[in-house]
Amino acid sequence: MNSAMTMVTGNVATDIRFTTTGEGLPVASFRMAATERKFDKSTQRWIDGDVTWFSVVCWRHVAENVFASLRKGDPIFVSGRLTMREWERDGKSGSTLDITAEVIGHDLSRGTAQFERSRRPVEGLQMPPAAA
Repeated sequence: MNSAMTMVTGNVATDIRFTTTGEGLPVASFRMAATERKFDKSTQRWIDGDVTWFSVVCWRHVAENVFASLRKGDPIFVSGRLTMREWERDGKSGSTLDITAEVIGHDLSRGTAQFERSRRPVEGLQMPPAAA
């Protein structure tokens, strides 16, 4: 299976699903819709074109932050590894575009966001009393 790095803008199309693996790794997933926008010269207006659907999966700290930050309908951008997955179920078959996300954020060209840095303890690192 070939894969490539990509960056896509669109909207969160489903509720975020969050779970942990048997090994305790956090994982979040959701569907994303990216709608092409075209300028129609005859009407002098922007119109919606085709929609491309992606399944997005996030691991570890990205998964935790996605679950805490994103909601269905949010405009976002996703950067990560793109793969095409073939599937077959109940006599039907098809393909799905999957993105394993490395970076996700709100699309600030369409709104505002309030950023809050997440603080994670580093294993084995002791903070000096003055810094704590």
